[in-house]
Amino acid sequence: MPPLIELSGVTKTYFVGGGRLDVLKGIDLRIEAGEFVAIMGPSGSGKSTLMQILGLLDRPGAGAYKLLGLDVSRLSDDEGAALRSRTIGFVFQMFNLLARTSARDNVGLPMLYTGEPGRARRAAEVLREVGLGDRMDHAPNQLSGGQQQRVAIARALVNRPRLIFADEPTGNLASQQAEEILGRLIEMNRSGITVVMVTHEPDIAAYAKRIIRLKDGVIVSDEANPAPRGDHGEPAALRATTLDGVPPIRELSGEELLEHVRSALGAIRANKLRSALSMLGILIGVTAVIAMLAIGRGAQKSVETQLSGLGSNLIMLWPVSPRTAGGPRGGMGSFSRLTLEDAAMIARAHPGIARAAGEVSGSGQAVFGDKNVNTSLTGAMPEYEQMRNSSPFYGRFFTAEENDRMARVALLGPTVVASLFGEQDPVGRTISIEHIKFKVIGVLTRKGSSGFQDQDDKIIIPLKTAMKRVLGRQYLSMVDIEAVSPEDTDAVIAAVRALMRKRHRLPDYKDDDFMLRNMAEIQAALSGTSKIFSLLLGIVAAISLVVGGIGIMNIMLVSVSERTREIGLRKAIGATRRAVLIQFLIEAAAMSTCGGLMGIALGMSIAFALAAFAGWAAIVTPQSVILAFFFSAGTGVVFGFWPARKASLLSPIEALRYE
Repeated sequence: MPPLIELSGVTKTYFVGGGRLDVLKGIDLRIEAGEFVAIMGPSGSGKSTLMQILGLLDRPGAGAYKLLGLDVSRLSDDEGAALRSRTIGFVFQMFNLLARTSARDNVGLPMLYTGEPGRARRAAEVLREVGLGDRMDHAPNQLSGGQQQRVAIARALVNRPRLIFADEPTGNLASQQAEEILGRLIEMNRSGITVVMVTHEPDIAAYAKRIIRLKDGVIVSDEANPAPRGDHGEPAALRATTLDGVPPIRELSGEELLEHVRSALGAIRANKLRSALSMLGILIGVTAVIAMLAIGRGAQKSVETQLSGLGSNLIMLWPVSPRTAGGPRGGMGSFSRLTLEDAAMIARAHPGIARAAGEVSGSGQAVFGDKNVNTSLTGAMPEYEQMRNSSPFYGRFFTAEENDRMARVALLGPTVVASLFGEQDPVGRTISIEHIKFKVIGVLTRKGSSGFQDQDDKIIIPLKTAMKRVLGRQYLSMVDIEAVSPEDTDAVIAAVRALMRKRHRLPDYKDDDFMLRNMAEIQAALSGTSKIFSLLLGIVAAISLVVGGIGIMNIMLVSVSERTREIGLRKAIGATRRAVLIQFLIEAAAMSTCGGLMGIALGMSIAFALAAFAGWAAIVTPQSVILAFFFSAGTGVVFGFWPARKASLLSPIEALRYE
């Protein structure tokens, strides 16, 4: 049977400050299974470096190292981690316990990386073996030095290793505690575990069965201890001590992911102010995203409502100033005119036209009793009711006969009714519009505000009444044209354009002196404006998220620096590079996600506050919340990758040495 450990010509050289430092100089060593070996030597003799190579925490510069018959000299980091987690246990001088973590969780940590079931049960069992059954839920700062070292011993035993390395295990303990720990090491050896202990104290080395002394990187003596201190008793039967190959590198388990999430949330709680400042940029960015999407969606809905209020398949014709091809528009006096005859001709211009109606608009003062209001006036034809979806909520619309005889009848919008009549019924009462008496015959259906315009602050009167008696107009402000179906819209526009150019005698080199717009064009224009504002808000949100991401990156770099020894410990007990990478990525994602959740809440609050106090429409959709959530989490992953990768690439021994 091959020896447990076999070194042949192992060397280790460091290059410091441009100089060469040979720490180990051709070490040849054999350690059999079941031995209790002490490695001694003065400071700088190479004993700690030798133990680090034996424990697969470091690699030899040259030579061969066989562990359990397997050549492990050139294992990759992850292969070394897999072999350590199943074969080797470590007892460190500084204990290296995770703060804010119970003794049970500290002891069970190595099993997290092997994926063995029953982690909590096994950790409790080993803690009881070392006499800490009543301290399982205590954090390290609630335990004495001796108790902390016993927790470290329990952690080394939890995976049933074949080999234990103890680096100055009694260096920080009082004499009584030191004897207790050495007694535990003897018990482990008696159970069949090989123990290799590094110490510089002869009194401690005297407990070992074999003492190896190093000086200046070479073994100067290797002697059996004929009378070791302590009760070694009869050793247990040894297990087979050969390895056919490196244990497989296992994939990340759900339990390990859950543990990393708990660790990440614990780190955030432990540094509340720092974490809150890191989340601030993410919070602002996500708030902007939620508010942007809510206001943008609300604006879109408002546009849709407004356009539906204008009527379906509606085309509007306005007069404009003509322009010569390639030249400026005409000056004062060159403005085109629309007449009632134009409206009548348009109604017969194409079979796809259902109807056409002229309209004039202006403003005036309405008076009832001692109350008055300045409002918009619309002179319309009876067709306006159907074309503009303006059937009265109460009362009736005027007739064609009333329009022809210029009747003084009016329909009031809800805002005008509230200003003049309050809770009174306005229908049948008489009001004055520009000092002319009008009878109220109906109240319009409420349509609400659209941006800065209140659609309910208006009065509708017959077209001829408005033109002849109130506004004194000879020409129409616009002509409304309704197509039979949406498919007829393009043909209708083409027919009306040809008709109006002919009626206005426009030569080919002149542009139209009128403007034709349908609902689709208006909706596209308003949607384009909405998209521009959404884009601007999106840029603000993106900048905030980038700033927040940079803040998280900086904090994660600080976290990696602060927890370097923890990273070294995790790697020493079996964590692979991927496990460390994912742990810190989860921490970055957890931080950004917490900021994102707070941003979602704040963004929704701002959106609803704007809707309540500013009168802006705001609609928060589930899609926007999901988008913001994943956007914030993704920011943490992207900006946390570099610090996480930096942590994963740390050498376990360099991390453990970090001060």
